[in-house]
Amino acid sequence: MNFIEEIVEKDLQEGVNNGRIQTRFPPEPNGYLHIGHVKAICMDFGIAKKYGGVCNLRFDDTNPAKEDTEYVDSIMQDIKWLGFEWGNVYYASDYFQKLWDLAVQFIKDGKAYVDEQTAEEIAAQKGTPTEPGVESPYRNRPVEESLDLFYKMNSGEIPEGKMVLRAKIDMANPNMHFRDPIMYRVITDHPHHRTGTKWKAYPMYDFAHGQSDYFEGVTHSICTLEFVVHRPLYDWFIDQFATTDYRPHQYEFNRLNITYTVMSKRKMLQLVKEGLVAGWDDPRMPTVCGLRRRGYTPESIHSFIDKIGYTKVEGTIDVGLLEHTIREDLKEKAPRVCAIMDPVKLVITNYEGNNEQLTVENIDGVESAGTRQMTFGRELYVERGDFMEDAPKDFYRLTPNGREVRLKGAYIIQCTGCEKDAEGNVTTIYCTYDPNSKSGTEGGNRKVKSTINWVETTTCLDAEARLYDRLFAVEDPSGTEGDFRDLLNPDSLKVVQCKVEGSLKDVKPLDHFQFLKQGYFVVDYDSTPDHLVFNRTASLKDNWKK
Repeated sequence: MNFIEEIVEKDLQEGVNNGRIQTRFPPEPNGYLHIGHVKAICMDFGIAKKYGGVCNLRFDDTNPAKEDTEYVDSIMQDIKWLGFEWGNVYYASDYFQKLWDLAVQFIKDGKAYVDEQTAEEIAAQKGTPTEPGVESPYRNRPVEESLDLFYKMNSGEIPEGKMVLRAKIDMANPNMHFRDPIMYRVITDHPHHRTGTKWKAYPMYDFAHGQSDYFEGVTHSICTLEFVVHRPLYDWFIDQFATTDYRPHQYEFNRLNITYTVMSKRKMLQLVKEGLVAGWDDPRMPTVCGLRRRGYTPESIHSFIDKIGYTKVEGTIDVGLLEHTIREDLKEKAPRVCAIMDPVKLVITNYEGNNEQLTVENIDGVESAGTRQMTFGRELYVERGDFMEDAPKDFYRLTPNGREVRLKGAYIIQCTGCEKDAEGNVTTIYCTYDPNSKSGTEGGNRKVKSTINWVETTTCLDAEARLYDRLFAVEDPSGTEGDFRDLLNPDSLKVVQCKVEGSLKDVKPLDHFQFLKQGYFVVDYDSTPDHLVFNRTASLKDNWKK
């Protein structure tokens, strides 16, 4: 149980809000969700589910300059993919009229005024945490004048940046957020994705957020630690107009930071716009759509969030833990198949007759995982690295010294020699096989020191394997001096043409497999029956620890 669940249970025991639990997940539709958002999603939806409450999805769409329905759609898709269902869908824009009416009342009550200073002038007058700010020369303008200008801000008569509406609170308050915060600004050049050009004056987050919680009946408004200093202002705004004892309460937990990546939406946008990644769903990105395309499962991501937990202490999580959770998930469910990344032909000289079908387990020892058919014949492809002509004593794979090697799920073979091209590169390996050593038969129980993977040459399929790795070469690209883009890992993507089993001919996007001895792979969206494409989700073990 985390500390927020303890708070919820205490509220339930004391009958706060008549035992009602209501949360909300309030993303701004100005980009794609990333793994940091998932931590908040699991908290908001998880609390509601655990305690019989409801979690609503509310889009914080108060800045039309950055928002789009594309992001709304992607956010909904990601939340559903993660396995959550919202109670209702709301938008901050649903409350634009209510928020406007509240702002008008604030002006009439002498609690807000229109300021004509520039953003730079207002910032300069804020003061410091130890020094009071300077009051705006417009702070005490007549109520009627502020009201008139406020209406003009929304009529299109006032250009962007020329006026703002500010709350009149306390320019000497030690909490900088109380020093006459901006409530409204003018945005005229970007139609809103839902309201079009109806509004020209738009509420700021600090004014819209708490009021939206109040309008909806939210009981537990859960957010990350950077909003701790905003909480008193959140409460102050609501206290100015609330007419009942009900109040939504804000609680904060630590945000998610992960090594070898950036969690800043601004920096991610740079990577996308500058073509440094192949889009928001690039499998190297920490976005939910990127993780999905990489081959991460909802179960693995939930496991990761459960492992890191929720506290009030900021920290950075090793990305190795995220990679560990997908390995743990896929090892129980991903069928094992042979994929040869660097193929060289192997000819079994004493094999006669037609190709045969071998029945092999999808996951060794897991009967429920089922079986598949592998075609076996005289000519195969094996990994070039599984052969060495002049091998040391501790090399137990193919070498012309009489040592026996098993072909995975098939027969025991012995290497008799090889053929090379003019440059000395091995082009063909020659072997003999023991026809009585077939896996699964009595003769197949004979033990050998090495097992290698293979595919049959006439039935295997050509495929593209995209070998993804960590996007950055340093643990903390955001905290390292210099341009973060200079810290990109040059080896974060390698593309290899390989040979895979014929059993993969009917795969579809997001099907998972373990390529034996290679890692976990997923079928990419680019894949077609004529051109199979696989993304490496994770290696079989953490190679970075070395």
